[in-house]
Amino acid sequence: MARRVLDTAVSWGRDIVDQPRLLLAAKTAVAAAIAWYLAPLIPYAADEYSYYAPLGVLVSMYPTLARSARSGLLTLLGVALGIALGIGGLLLVWADVMGIVAVALVVGLGVALGGVRALGPGRDFIGMAGLFTLLLGGASIEEFSISYLVTMAFGVLVGIAVNLLVFPPLYLQRASNRLSALRGIAVGQLRALAEGVARGSASADDVERGLHELSDVATAVADEVREADESRRANPRARGRVQMQEQNTQRLRALERSTASTRELAGMLLDAESLWTERGEPLRHQLAEAIARAADLVDAPIDDPSGAERLAAAQSAITRFREAVDVHHAGTPTSADHLLAATVYLQRIVDASRPFV
Repeated sequence: MARRVLDTAVSWGRDIVDQPRLLLAAKTAVAAAIAWYLAPLIPYAADEYSYYAPLGVLVSMYPTLARSARSGLLTLLGVALGIALGIGGLLLVWADVMGIVAVALVVGLGVALGGVRALGPGRDFIGMAGLFTLLLGGASIEEFSISYLVTMAFGVLVGIAVNLLVFPPLYLQRASNRLSALRGIAVGQLRALAEGVARGSASADDVERGLHELSDVATAVADEVREADESRRANPRARGRVQMQEQNTQRLRALERSTASTRELAGMLLDAESLWTERGEPLRHQLAEAIARAADLVDAPIDDPSGAERLAAAQSAITRFREAVDVHHAGTPTSADHLLAATVYLQRIVDASRPFV
């Protein structure tokens, strides 16, 4: 339990001191201060509602420019819908409907409208804006509504402007580095499998832990590659970087195929009981060699001079293993099913790496 808490604390600390996160925090702080300082100068907005300007900054500051703009616009739409609900609630109060009924209706309708997924982050502001308008608008409903919406919009504009002008985020190189890290984990898992097959034993717990890490990292890296692609949109720093994003996307697809085949291969090896018996020893060393050569191929960087040699070695090792399975199980073909499946998974890994050689 203590170890888990410590690991969680370390993970949180790593996330907090992450350079892009610290840069985003600094830009958000600066944008919020600017919005707060300039809010009283906004036409048609009362000074006492200036605190909505920093709130507009908060809802519009995201790691990518595209998401910042989208979040800001959808939030303003949600606020506008909420204001409309609040005005409707005030009209009910002025029509002598009990205040408690008006509050219930505004909140209930706000939560219901929040179910519209197309509104994105704006969904969370419908009920809140409706309640604020109902409770704080009062006799100055027109002034409050205009100030609320205009000041929030100003904060959104300031947030987007600061995000655009001050080191606009671009995560292409970061995604490339994360893809290389995923490749390293996949290679490590393949080599661990090769070693286990070579010595004739494999720990199911170790294999499961390795596969769990591989799956978690693959999911996280896929998200980072998509975020990197999103960070290019409307970003002046992305000029001339199209090829890098295309390469990242191709690498991600290849690694997704490789990691999926690695998981299938590991599951097959744990299920192939005949492989671990003395009778299966002649095939183990050839299978271990095929897995190791596939790992060498996956480990090759793009355009590595030794790539063609690694590809040929992996393909040759897989072919030798397949032929050995055919010979060893010539009289009992059904017992070779698991081993032949291994050649399929290894071939998929090789084919996924082939375009980069």
